[in-house]
Amino acid sequence: MTEIDHDEPRPAPERRPRPAVPAGLERAAAWSWRLLVVGAAAVAVLALLGRLRLVLFPLVLTLLVTRVLWSPARWLRRRRWPAGLAAAVTVLGFLALVTAAFSVVGAVVADEAGDLGPTLGDAVDDVERWLVEDSPFDVSREDVARFRADLGDTVRAAAGSSGGAVVSGAIAVVEAVLGVVLALIITFFALKDGDRFVAWGRRMVPADRRDVAGVMAARAWETVGGYLRGAALLGFVEGVAIGITLALVGARLAAPVAVLTFITAFVPFVGAIVSGVVAVLVALATGGVEAAVVVAVVAVVIQQFDNDLLAPLVYGRALNLHPVVVLLAITAAGALFGLAGSILAVPVTAVVVNVVGAARGHEEGGGPGDGERSPAPA
Repeated sequence: MTEIDHDEPRPAPERRPRPAVPAGLERAAAWSWRLLVVGAAAVAVLALLGRLRLVLFPLVLTLLVTRVLWSPARWLRRRRWPAGLAAAVTVLGFLALVTAAFSVVGAVVADEAGDLGPTLGDAVDDVERWLVEDSPFDVSREDVARFRADLGDTVRAAAGSSGGAVVSGAIAVVEAVLGVVLALIITFFALKDGDRFVAWGRRMVPADRRDVAGVMAARAWETVGGYLRGAALLGFVEGVAIGITLALVGARLAAPVAVLTFITAFVPFVGAIVSGVVAVLVALATGGVEAAVVVAVVAVVIQQFDNDLLAPLVYGRALNLHPVVVLLAITAAGALFGLAGSILAVPVTAVVVNVVGAARGHEEGGGPGDGERSPAPA
């Protein structure tokens, strides 16, 4: 018999390989941590912007006002006016013009503007009474009261800071006044030294990126101008049409509603809805159901005419935004920065979208960007 060697090592048992992580789970994990990092960075940036709103809002206002005053200031400089004198005269003339316009408009609407709030309240009460007593819907007064309370909380929250705390009326007024004053001061220097700012900005950009930076700046400048011209023209057309309609149907407060329609036109789509609802409520309270129906029909027709025919013509590519994008931008900016954010959301979004599109088109085309020029004076 063969002798068995008990010292010979036995073979180790085979180890079964551990199941690998599913590919789908691995990809999901990789994307998850990246999204978490991006989300944290976005939250930090938004928090910082909320802290700097006293600087950001004046800068946006400066861009808008400077775009309006750039042509008059350049006209004076071409006639050999000193840069500082041209900028000072332009800003002071703008303030005088705005003051005169508010004085004239105030004189026209002063007798009726005070009645606008109570009239809207009466109209809302009429609608509430119809919902509870005559409408086919099962709505109780408690439901209406709860809805009005929730709506009031939402409106008050819109005036809050990015952190969600409601800003008191006094603080909001002080911030608004400081923002306007700061914007006017920066506007003066932008008009006076705009060419120097542009030259300094070009030097800060790498040489191989200066062409695309110039295209982006020119597109931003063009977008702001198109937005201001379009909003003013559409607001004038809509305000005149709504005011005349209210007067013809025998409703009161035609002048204040026309002015409100013009102002809200600077918030496209959403502003038109707000002004249209106000006009219908005023017509309901002061002219009756028939007048409200006529005003509602006219408001819808005017909005369709503006949105389908006039707006694409006057805005051009300056405001080539889908209504959903505008609505989301206004909602997000209002939640983050309050009422001022809602007002300035549309021009800022339009500038960002158009600048990105210009940069992409320049990169794909490889040219100077359709011959567009920098806004710096010659």
